[in-house]
Amino acid sequence: MNSAFSDSETKRVTLIPGDGVGPECVRAAQRVIQAVGTPIAWEERQAGAVVFRQGIASGVPPETIESIRKTRVVLKGPLETPVGFGEKSANVTLRKLFETYGNIRPAREFPGVPTPYSGRGIDLVVVRENVEDLYAGIEHMQTPGVAQCLKLISRKGCEKVVRLAFELAVAEGRRRVHCATKSNIMKLTEGMLKRTFEEVSQEYPHIETQHIIIDNCAHQLVKKPEQFDVIVTTNMNGDIISDLTSALIGGLGFAPSANLGNEVAIFEAVHGSAPKYAGKNVINPTAVLLSAVMMLRHLGEFQAAATIEHAVLVTLEDAQVRTGDVVGYDQGASTTTFTDAVVSNLGRTSEWHPVRAYKPVTLPQVHSLPDLVKTRARRVLGVDIFVESSLSSDALGQSLEAIAAESPLKLKMISNRGTMVYPATGAITDCVDHWRCRFVLRSSTEDLADSVLLALLQRVACRHRWMHVEKLPELDGSLGFTKAQGED
Repeated sequence: MNSAFSDSETKRVTLIPGDGVGPECVRAAQRVIQAVGTPIAWEERQAGAVVFRQGIASGVPPETIESIRKTRVVLKGPLETPVGFGEKSANVTLRKLFETYGNIRPAREFPGVPTPYSGRGIDLVVVRENVEDLYAGIEHMQTPGVAQCLKLISRKGCEKVVRLAFELAVAEGRRRVHCATKSNIMKLTEGMLKRTFEEVSQEYPHIETQHIIIDNCAHQLVKKPEQFDVIVTTNMNGDIISDLTSALIGGLGFAPSANLGNEVAIFEAVHGSAPKYAGKNVINPTAVLLSAVMMLRHLGEFQAAATIEHAVLVTLEDAQVRTGDVVGYDQGASTTTFTDAVVSNLGRTSEWHPVRAYKPVTLPQVHSLPDLVKTRARRVLGVDIFVESSLSSDALGQSLEAIAAESPLKLKMISNRGTMVYPATGAITDCVDHWRCRFVLRSSTEDLADSVLLALLQRVACRHRWMHVEKLPELDGSLGFTKAQGED
């Protein structure tokens, strides 16, 4: 062990080797960290496929959870995830169990890795909200032929990830933060991130800020990626565009990541378990090596992190030892050969591809109250009752108007997949058996009482099958719901 780079106390880290090629990549990272002399005490634990086979539906056993509670830091390989049936993703489970709300995905141009963007100077970071949005995984079959997934976006979640993006920019000496949303369509959910970004940005006047629609962001990433520095976005959007950014710089083999929370940090490569390459000693370990570099910085081991990053850059720069994802698996260097080269290059400095002068990231402190947002005035204007029916829109509308005839509520409209179909607008809509039936109070000054809502719901249930109810709130004078296409 070379102790020249380490003068700190031993740090405890939970090590999850993972599935497929995971163990090979993780062992490579351990070798390099040991060679640089950083004192790490590893607690090896399991998650993923082997745990699913034991019948643990989460893919994460209690002993792994307990280790993470103690160490607060994890280095992990990729985990296999069941597709299309009951079990949750073990990766998502780990992120949510420990509230690692920010996913950090850097993407930079690497020497010796030719791409269509070589020479453009790509050096950006995607900061992705990591625990809510559609990835909350709250799904229901509303009718036998219509599924629903709830997109949950909270002000608290938005504020944490936005503040993290700005603090990351400060720590890395970056000058610009883009906020990428689909708020032109999803004005309440995606719009919440945009509004939060605009408010928090006032606290960072030295950083340039810009909102960008997510589809334009994807377009611009392909057209002119060098214009971006930090991009903060919601969970699903971030999942997609961060994979796009890794393709710009050579692929997932070069894509590290960190899942950061105020209590726990999980470091992992972005790529999957690649089972067809497992055990063949051909996988590129760079993504896991650079994830370990991010981990060392999180632990305060900045010198060791820079030393390893320089060694990786020098190895790639020399272009003598390149893995199969770069030159083809029939002629690429093995995982161990590449790792040997990185170890041999420890202490060397890349001349052409500098390493940033990193500082500690200040994690945001957002109030822990569940009801973070307070209102001065609120009332309920009506209710959306979601009904399953094989009737036509006209027949259903006439039935519901008759049902509500004696109620303080009246039927305002019916929509199908977001488009108003009753009263008829002349639109040509291919309807399904899932109808949003909007009832509003006949008096615009009243507040809808639960007793009135329940009485109407009971009458609707006598003639139609309903599956879902949403109140229509007004919060501080602003509507807390959206209108259907075609609704006035």
